[in-house]
Amino acid sequence: MGEILLHNTLTNRKEVFTPMRAGEVRMYTCGPTVYDYAHIGNYRTFVFQDILRRFLRSRGLRMNHVMNLTDVDDRIIQNAVKKGISIFDYTAKYIEAFKEDMNALSCESPEHLVRATDHIADMVKLIQKLDAKGLTYRSDGSIYYRIAKFPNYGKLSKVDLSGIQAGARVEVDRYEKTDARDFALWKAPKAGEHFWETEIGPGRPGWHIECSAMAMKYLGDTLDIHTGGIDLAFPHHENEIAQSEAATGHPFVRYWLHAEHLIIDGEKMSKSLGNFYTLRDLFAKGHKPSTVRYLLASVPYRRQLNFTADSIQQAASSVERLRNFVARLKEGKFPAGSNLAMQKRAEQAIANFEAGLADDLNTAVALAAIFDLVRDVNTAMDRDEFRQGDARHVLAAMQTFGQIFAVLEDNDDAKLRSIGIDSSTPEISPEQIETLIADRQRAREQRNFKRADEIRQELAERGILLEDIRDGGVRWKKK
Repeated sequence: MGEILLHNTLTNRKEVFTPMRAGEVRMYTCGPTVYDYAHIGNYRTFVFQDILRRFLRSRGLRMNHVMNLTDVDDRIIQNAVKKGISIFDYTAKYIEAFKEDMNALSCESPEHLVRATDHIADMVKLIQKLDAKGLTYRSDGSIYYRIAKFPNYGKLSKVDLSGIQAGARVEVDRYEKTDARDFALWKAPKAGEHFWETEIGPGRPGWHIECSAMAMKYLGDTLDIHTGGIDLAFPHHENEIAQSEAATGHPFVRYWLHAEHLIIDGEKMSKSLGNFYTLRDLFAKGHKPSTVRYLLASVPYRRQLNFTADSIQQAASSVERLRNFVARLKEGKFPAGSNLAMQKRAEQAIANFEAGLADDLNTAVALAAIFDLVRDVNTAMDRDEFRQGDARHVLAAMQTFGQIFAVLEDNDDAKLRSIGIDSSTPEISPEQIETLIADRQRAREQRNFKRADEIRQELAERGILLEDIRDGGVRWKKK
């Protein structure tokens, strides 16, 4: 097997990946802030890191993977106060929902899924270490990190700090990524807020100190890989570097990997635009977990993913095609014998598949290798050139694909039921389908493409896939 190349945000280039400890990958993933249900942009990043860990394991590497759950921040505290419950009780619902959603998307559980509130003592110790080195100052009961004391600040995000007033700071956890300022390590409590009594005074941790403390507790001073969305590169990950490296004197992370944004119909996802979706919103619309996972994985992680009605329908069709292909391999009655050329074709497909993933997790190239194999094998079957002995080689190739992309098993209904969603949809008659298709055709002729897309989506949600054909007509089939 060849080398694995990963694009390192720190150096802005692809680098050969070699773990510090032979055979073991120490990886940290920024998990969700559990103030609400996670949105599909979050899951784009989580599916990316799942593909990454599955691929690394397929290369024989043992994973030591930590994902944090941020279960204390301004939003959580405010929402818990409004409901009159503890932050533990408030976040418990969303932590459980996150675990269920990750399982629905076939994301493997990390070796350590850790809550910030279970690691307050570790954060206090790290703050004390920074304080002892003269890197902090106090103001109104809060403790701040002096960015000016860390000369390499900005090396990850390449942010320019010139013109930023020394000592300027912000109090809140949520702030715009253009704010390059001193940041809070420990925040003094406000009236009515939950807080911890500690050796450094009453209060609660700032956002950034959480990840540094938990990452180094489980993985040591230097991690192999740190993953997250590109929106976290600054200031969150930049601040992680500053506090971690200043505390230990060692490099914090060797390879930084950041997933690009997911956008909706070419626009940023936003509640104000009405295009904000949780995973469960999509499930409620009739989309299968495997369809969503396939779509989130289909675009290489360093490219923006444009989520549209067409793209999710295409994803559903792709998953269906792959499953039908595997069923044909298993159930088909082919002539006896075997074809050496077909065996070599399957081996080449997997070589191309793995080469795509080894090139900075290029899932588009990897998928193309598999669909090229599907096309060639289906053609051979149609021409009676496929033999019974060939099936095991092609099935082995599909199994290798399935271990990484995890969409071949037809278990969507069971996964939806496990989170309380009824996947059954009202039966639609052929006459109703034809009426909707005719409505769609009229909308297209009138250049009302928005309505045409809505009809197509409505049919997809009821299990009907449309295929536009060359003569201007439309074929339909049930999923």
